[in-house]
Amino acid sequence: MSPNIFPLKSELEYSTGKFAPVDMIMEKIWPLLTPERQRKIEAAASKRCFSIPVVLESIYDRGNISAVMRTAEGLGFSNFHIIETSEKFKNSQRVTQGADKWVEAKKWKNSTEAIKYFKDNKIRLCVTSLEAAKPLHEVDFSTPLALVLGNEKDGVSKEMLEAADERVIIPMPGFVQSFNISVAGALCLYQIYQSRLHSLGKCEDVTPEQISILKASYALRTLDSAEDILKQALK
Repeated sequence: MSPNIFPLKSELEYSTGKFAPVDMIMEKIWPLLTPERQRKIEAAASKRCFSIPVVLESIYDRGNISAVMRTAEGLGFSNFHIIETSEKFKNSQRVTQGADKWVEAKKWKNSTEAIKYFKDNKIRLCVTSLEAAKPLHEVDFSTPLALVLGNEKDGVSKEMLEAADERVIIPMPGFVQSFNISVAGALCLYQIYQSRLHSLGKCEDVTPEQISILKASYALRTLDSAEDILKQALK
């Protein structure tokens, strides 16, 4: 996995514009968590996958973003990219069940910048399209690949479609023409999860160093008093 795919560094932001070393966070914050919480964090951190970014392009309903994010987090996919090409979003009362707290999300203002980022980092683009002929299960997910899901009405943009390395379709032998974006996302992500288990024997791709960083990051997000404790320690 390219170092650029993993978004966290050895210093983590604990307050706006303020950073603390991972070692300090583990020294000051980690011991304050319950043993049960520590075990949960350790288990989740060790099973994370960052080389399969999930890209949501111009999704209209924020509830759909939440639903895809929840599925992705539950399967260990923690790398999110949200392309917001319009301010006209439909608000939603649907919640993520806390999933948004545990994934790393990057926002883009347009598809051009996002595409350049993926190409520069040698991450293939796999887009879902009703016009595609290649079924999802035939794609190789053992190397870095971004799953791109388009908006509810038009799907992925023409620009994204032209930039794609893989154009896939979810086989649908029934009468309906397409799945809801949250359902399509869940089907794709589960297929990718199973594919990586089959080809690699595991889905996760994090190194011991990255697991340590994730543990510190999740500890920060767990303890409400973490900011005050670190501010005092760094005086």
